[in-house]
Amino acid sequence: MAALQKILLIVLVIILIVVALVFSLNNQMAVSLNFLLFETQPHGVAVWIIMSFVLGALVGVLLMLIGSFRSSVSRRNLKKRLERAEQALEKSRADNDQAL
Repeated sequence: MAALQKILLIVLVIILIVVALVFSLNNQMAVSLNFLLFETQPHGVAVWIIMSFVLGALVGVLLMLIGSFRSSVSRRNLKKRLERAEQALEKSRADNDQAL
């Protein structure tokens, strides 16, 4: 099953690469982007679109890593609090058993 998934993933990546190549070959008109303070060098439309997708993917991965890091830190803190609460409960039970 894992081999089939790898093959499907490879085929999907190859299809995406071919689609990107066809898109870039069909959209070669050079445009420059004008931001508020500066203007970029002219590049093909496909270059700008592909760069925006790559940048978006990188930002998405970065945000996912930040969220994952925060959740792991939170989980670690909660585990420590749980261990302390369990120790306090055991101590309380031991004190109650001695009192009886």
